Amino acid sequence: MKKVFLWWLIAGSKGGENRARIILELKSRPYNANKLAEKLSLDYKTIRHHMNVLDENGIVQSTGEKYGALYFLSDEMEGNYDTFLSIWGEFKKNDE
Repeated sequence: MKKVFLWWLIAGSKGGENRARIILELKSRPYNANKLAEKLSLDYKTIRHHMNVLDENGIVQSTGEKYGALYFLSDEMEGNYDTFLSIWGEFKKNDE
């Protein structure tokens, strides 16, 4: 996973902050979309949109079907988590 790609996904595209918040939550444990929506105080449809973006880009994986699907970080994202944290730190610093 390239650092440039993670920069785009988090800091360079609309919704990047919400995607980063999802990644941070999924680092600690798997969630389904409904529980993530509750945890992050976001609309369920918003979470589903971001989960689709993250899934299509190999950031998350899921197990199960539709409503009950559990999402967790992909092995590749786990391996690049420190890079993600670095980008997230820069993004938040620039956001202040």
